[in-house]
Amino acid sequence: MTGHTVAMDSRLVDRLGNIFSKMLLHPTYRLLLLAAGAPLHLVIYLVFLRRKNQSALKSRLDKLEQEWTASGYRDSLVAETKDQLQRKHRFFGQSIAPEKLNREANRIAGAKFKEALLSQLKAQQSEGGQPPVTYADTFTELIRHPVILTVSFVPGVLMYALMLIYGNAYLKYIIERLVMTVFVIFGVAFLVFTILHLSPMNPAANIIGETATAEQIAAFNKLYGLDQSYLTQLWHTFHGILTFDLGKSFAGNEDVTTSIAAKFPVTLTLTVISTVAAVLIALPIGLVSATRPNSFFDYTFMLIALIGLSIPNFWQGLILILNFSIKLHWLPATYNPQNALTMIMPIVVLGTGLTAAVARMTRSSTLEVIHEDYMTTARAKGLSRRQVLWKHAVGNALIPIITVIGLQFGAMLGGAAVTEKVFNINGIGSYIVDKQFIPDIPSIMGGVIYTAITISIVNVVIDILYAFFDPRIRSKMKQY
Repeated sequence: MTGHTVAMDSRLVDRLGNIFSKMLLHPTYRLLLLAAGAPLHLVIYLVFLRRKNQSALKSRLDKLEQEWTASGYRDSLVAETKDQLQRKHRFFGQSIAPEKLNREANRIAGAKFKEALLSQLKAQQSEGGQPPVTYADTFTELIRHPVILTVSFVPGVLMYALMLIYGNAYLKYIIERLVMTVFVIFGVAFLVFTILHLSPMNPAANIIGETATAEQIAAFNKLYGLDQSYLTQLWHTFHGILTFDLGKSFAGNEDVTTSIAAKFPVTLTLTVISTVAAVLIALPIGLVSATRPNSFFDYTFMLIALIGLSIPNFWQGLILILNFSIKLHWLPATYNPQNALTMIMPIVVLGTGLTAAVARMTRSSTLEVIHEDYMTTARAKGLSRRQVLWKHAVGNALIPIITVIGLQFGAMLGGAAVTEKVFNINGIGSYIVDKQFIPDIPSIMGGVIYTAITISIVNVVIDILYAFFDPRIRSKMKQY
């Protein structure tokens, strides 16, 4: 039992040491690692310095570097790297400035030179019986002591949590994209706020009216903080996003968060239902067209898809209202959340473009896949047409289809304002349109932020689906 525990502890230490050394190679993760375990790193660094001074590693490394530099090895690496870069750019038909070429060649050659130096020094010291002292090895040797490992969890709990995330390829993949999503959201907020701030429109004059006096405009600006500097207003906007307090709207003095929380689910529900319905219709159509190219079904489906891509939303909505509401009296013309029938026409209008886009992409992607060599091999092995299609073709064709679905979902969510206006839907799209002509900055920012968050989450889901369907991405995830 004791031997089994010792073996498990040894594997744990080796695992932690391996993760630690890999994280030190990435600048971003190295910075996060040092920040998360700052008290612990202070102790590790002191021990590392003592061991390093005892081994005289630096003097040997400097001497070896001088010898290799004098021999011309570094210059030959730079010349070889420059030649490789020139051939690569010629192959892709790209042009590169000489200064940029030299800078890139020196950077790559410098990294190769340093790697070769460390490798040579390690080989020499191994032959001499003295292994090189590294920061990662110092950390690993310290945590081999059970007491030190246990005590280190107190000051280094954040660091070990970060290492746990890095050590799990799938968890790391998801967390990285969530962090990128946060930067995207604040980037969108910065751009939208800056555009609104630079807008020549005057919210005070637009709301109070043409008869507004200078004193009234000044009082309005002071009330809503519009008299403050750009950076101060931007900081208040970012603070509101972090605390989910988007302030009061200029028009109506209503709480922006509450208003958007009531309107956004309407648009999101219509978009999600439209997306699901479009995908369920488009995928079979695309597959049938791909498996029967140049047939009657193929030409008919693709003609309908082309028409669907060409029809403007507002025109299609008006035609549906004219026929199904005014003439036939089958469906209500305006949206009512209490009546499910009122959702049919908006869903059809929103989903038409997506259905056409997904059907065409499914057809082209499947056609490209079914002519690959591995498909011929699968058929030669005796698999049926259905097995070849569903087990080999569909899985490999899904990557571009998923991309189109994700992009179109974002376009539908952000561009639903036209459909909402046609069917009198009190959603987030019409809300932003109504507020932008004031401009009601808090309301617009709130609508944009909610939309950006939703689209970013959808993009994260799309990235996860990439890893699920594409083994190449999973393989690359495990390499880093």
